Amino acid sequence: MPAENSPLAAAVQKVGDRWSLLVIEALLGGGVRFNQLQEAIAGIATNVLSQRLKHLEHEGLIVAQRYSQKPPRSVYALTEAGQELADALRLLAAWGAEHGDDTESPAHTLCGTTLQTRWYCETCDTTVADTEADELRYA
Repeated sequence: MPAENSPLAAAVQKVGDRWSLLVIEALLGGGVRFNQLQEAIAGIATNVLSQRLKHLEHEGLIVAQRYSQKPPRSVYALTEAGQELADALRLLAAWGAEHGDDTESPAHTLCGTTLQTRWYCETCDTTVADTEADELRYA
C-alpha cells in the first residue's frame, strides 16, 4: 500500500501536529472554553489555538457549542470520532514515557504495575505478537 494512502497518513493529515494532539487531550474530560484550553496547554499561542480548533472542527473531531453571541464565545467538546482518539493518545503517551526524559510510564492505580500496550483480536481472544505484525491488514 502506498504511504500516502495508508491509515497512518490519513490520521497524520487530521491530527498530525503537536498542538492538535494536546488540544484533543485537553478535551478528553469534557467541554472546555477557549481560555481554559489556553491555560491547559502550556505555551500555545492564541492564534495557533484558534487555528487548531477550526481545523479539528473541520475534520469532525470537535464541535464548538456557542454559549454567547456578543461577544462570540464557545465551549469546545470532542465528537465521537474525537473521543475515539483517546486510545491512540494513550499509545503515544506510553511510547513517550518509554523514550522520553523525565516522564513516567502509565501504571495501574491498584497495583502500580506499568501498563503494556498490545494489539488484541477480539474474535480470537488473543494478543497479536509483534512478530505477526507483517500479517496485519486494515479492514
